[in-house]
Amino acid sequence: MPDGNPPLDILAVMAHPDDAELLCGGTLIKSAGRGKRVGVLDLTAGEMGSSGSAATRAREASAASAQMGLAVRMCAELPDSALENDHRSRLVVAAHLRALQPRVVITHWKVGRHRDHRIASELVRDACFLSGLSKLDLPSPPFRPKKLIYATAFREDAGPPDFVVDVTEQMERKLDVIVLYTTQFEGVTQAGEVYPGGDRRLSEQIRAQMAHYGSLIRVPYGEPFHTDETMEVDEISTLGVSTY
Repeated sequence: MPDGNPPLDILAVMAHPDDAELLCGGTLIKSAGRGKRVGVLDLTAGEMGSSGSAATRAREASAASAQMGLAVRMCAELPDSALENDHRSRLVVAAHLRALQPRVVITHWKVGRHRDHRIASELVRDACFLSGLSKLDLPSPPFRPKKLIYATAFREDAGPPDFVVDVTEQMERKLDVIVLYTTQFEGVTQAGEVYPGGDRRLSEQIRAQMAHYGSLIRVPYGEPFHTDETMEVDEISTLGVSTY
């Protein structure tokens, strides 16, 4: 990041280009539309994907970023399908965290079908902590995000979400952005953590899942998240989501 750019409000740190769009794209679009500085850090370029190349996926990610209104998108250039939560990788991620200074970091759920997703979750969690150590072997000043949250969309093993973001108004844009990844999603019925739903197209499967999460907060579409910390409620008379 060039000197002088303000810190990010939200940074999604995901294993591959398109993971952020699938797991929390509506939430990122919503926050960006409200004037928040939102970014994505792809840990890898997705070069090991069965379709496309690092170059084509980078072009798709750039187009998606523009449509989402992101302030920044970067690639950590760690090895696709060979992510490791080792010291070198933690330093790479910590360096990006110090440069971007996000208040909130979103990453993968702790369990995933793709090993990179599982490793990414551990790597991001550890890098967030190490980034705040003053004696870490990096030249930039220490920084630690305020909050780390996990995007749990499509993961049944995550249990009920701790909170759901209403993305009803952003749902069509989320799907439009996903369609931009033609090398990955054109004509498929499953992708990443999205399991197939019979013969339903990928977009229909995503819509069905987002409708399920939305129903948990009584809205058409939602995206689910988990946090390790207990969520604070300031005053219970303002609680949302009707019981009846």
